[in-house]
Amino acid sequence: MARQFDHMADVEAFVTIADKGTISAAAVVLGTTPSVLSRAVARLEARLGIQLMRRTTRRLSMTEAGSLYLEQMRHALGLIADAERAIQGQDGELSGKVRLSVPTTYGHYRLPALLQPFMARHPQVSIELSISNRNVDLVAEGYDMAIRLGELADSGLAAKRLGDEAVCLVASPDYLKRAGTPQNLEQLGRHACLPFIMPSSGRQAPWLLHVDGQDIDWLAPARMLVSDDVLGVVSLAQQGLGICQTYHFVAQERLNSGQLLEVLPGLRGRSRPFTLIYPPHRRMSAASRALIDSLPSQ
Repeated sequence: MARQFDHMADVEAFVTIADKGTISAAAVVLGTTPSVLSRAVARLEARLGIQLMRRTTRRLSMTEAGSLYLEQMRHALGLIADAERAIQGQDGELSGKVRLSVPTTYGHYRLPALLQPFMARHPQVSIELSISNRNVDLVAEGYDMAIRLGELADSGLAAKRLGDEAVCLVASPDYLKRAGTPQNLEQLGRHACLPFIMPSSGRQAPWLLHVDGQDIDWLAPARMLVSDDVLGVVSLAQQGLGICQTYHFVAQERLNSGQLLEVLPGLRGRSRPFTLIYPPHRRMSAASRALIDSLPSQ
């Protein structure tokens, strides 16, 4: 008896080519050659008796039938992936891989202590962790979940608020000895401030201050602008290059050791939230659900 679905590898090749836009890009993803993928699509078209793709040396496009078939096959492959995710851990031992994206502050200073007990409880689970300040596209890039900072716009994603984290102003003792300690917001504006450029917008992140009973978002006059790595402002401040605003949990150890000193503690009182987000329409693996449940909530 002939196998009914012995062409699924050709289907996967077709869907990957469509998702990546070119046969050569799909070949890199699948670890094969463009000629192998071209033959796979040709076999699929011969099986179906219809052209799915228009292929030239420079351009690839879907036929009307190809677009319809692509939509149905994406759904079918998604159901297969859902079925595999759903049964992971059914024997009582969680297994599988979880892809997680986190910002550098949380990845360095909060997440390790949260992951350690989870990994100890579930030795068969592996975590692929991206630590950066880039907001990944969860669905397009295949991430199961991500931790984001700040208030989030309504994106249709499921969200679990992990907590609000206080921010503070800090500088090194050497800097304050050399430049003086500001006593109010006006004096702070005359100091060497170290603001951060948000990668999501390319704009300077305002400092969150509480002044005379009111919350204000203050754009610090920048002597030096830092981008990409938000922890860089702390390193620069520690080396005496100016004043920065950071999370208290990031600065705490340096404050305790005297490497940094808090500046204008009377302007404290603001915080930023950290939130776990994940696609609600995807059935999650047991490992992903367990990781979500293990993280704190507010």
